This record gives sequence, structure tokens and C-alpha cells, in this order.
Amino acid sequence: MASMHTHGNAAEALLENNVEHHLRPVRKMLSDEEKIASIKEHFGAIMETLGLDLTDDSLRDTPQRVAKMFVREVFSGLDERNSPRITTFENNYGYSEMLVEKDITLHSFCEHHFLPIIGKVHVAYFPGKKVVGLSKLNRLVGYYAKRPQVQERLTMQIANGLKEALGTEDVAVYIEADHLCVAARGVEDTKSSTVTSFYGGRFRRVEERQAFLGSLK
Repeated sequence: MASMHTHGNAAEALLENNVEHHLRPVRKMLSDEEKIASIKEHFGAIMETLGLDLTDDSLRDTPQRVAKMFVREVFSGLDERNSPRITTFENNYGYSEMLVEKDITLHSFCEHHFLPIIGKVHVAYFPGKKVVGLSKLNRLVGYYAKRPQVQERLTMQIANGLKEALGTEDVAVYIEADHLCVAARGVEDTKSSTVTSFYGGRFRRVEERQAFLGSLK
């Protein structure tokens, strides 16, 4: 298994200027309908350039299907209007031990070849004054995953989202994923996977990090 680990201060230094997506400035925010119409036109041109017959019953509606999928599903995280509202609650019961949400399904797309990234995300934090609704952890992961991504940036975006929502540095993120840009093209290696991680606050202590990783087994 091929692995790459990113954690602690080294990760923050490495990705300090690359955590957020740098989007092309636009004069106005396009509506979903405008985006779909534009993508439909361009994707249809790509299909025709490849020699496909868009009058074929099976292909006729493909540009529209792809455009809707891009805008409303797989790349919906590019629109900040889709940012999830992270609900937090007062930690009235005084829970202070590690909380782990593991095996969160990851579906994203590599920004270099626009091929899928498929894997699992595990997140953890130590509650302070606030705790978060568990489903919101999944929504946070999904929001950042629904963009053209590199795994390192995705790891940091999830970590930063958690820190902001919870008001604590005591968060950990661990991602293991298969990249189809490696499996389906180029070296065509279907055996390797990529691992990235972030450890903040208390998770920089070896014992806390080991406890988190041990809970994933």
C-alpha cells in the first residue's frame, strides 16, 4: 500500500497558501440553470470531437445529464451557498473524552484528470464547551469532497472546518482513498491507496494519536 502522511505543523506550513480553492473571479454568481446550460453545450462539443453521434438515443441526453450531475451533485461543493450549517450544542453533560466518527464514505474527483477518488474519512475531536451533531460531520466531509480535489487539501479543509465549527484545535482527520487516475490510467495500479492525516492540539501527543488510530482498527 502506497501511503503519504501529512500532519501537525508540517502540514500547516506545506499547505498554508493552498487550503482554499482558488476560483476564477466572475462578475456575478451564475445560477444553476446557467451553469448547466453552459456545461451541456461544452460537453456536447467534447463528445462530438471524440466522434460520438449525439443523435443516438443512448447519447442524446448525455450532455444534459453530465451538466446536471456536475452542478447539482459531484461539484456542488464549489458553490458556497451549499455550505452545510454545522449545528453545535452546549456540552452540558461535561463529556471530555475523544469522540470518533469513522468510516465516513468519501466520493470526490481528482482535479488533475477529473477521475474519481473513493475512500473513507475518519475524524475525531476532544469536546470543549461544544459538541457537534454527528450527521454534520458527514455533511462537512461531503461538502469539501464535492469539488475537484487533491487529497492533501481535502484533509486540511476538513480539519479547518472542524476547528472553526468547534472552536478547538483538538481535531484529527485521517483519509485513506483509491485514486482512479492511478488505477484506470497511467501506471494502472489497482493495488495502491493514499493515506493523509492531520493532527491538531492534543492529537499531536503520541498517546492521543495512537488511541485515535487504534480506534480505527
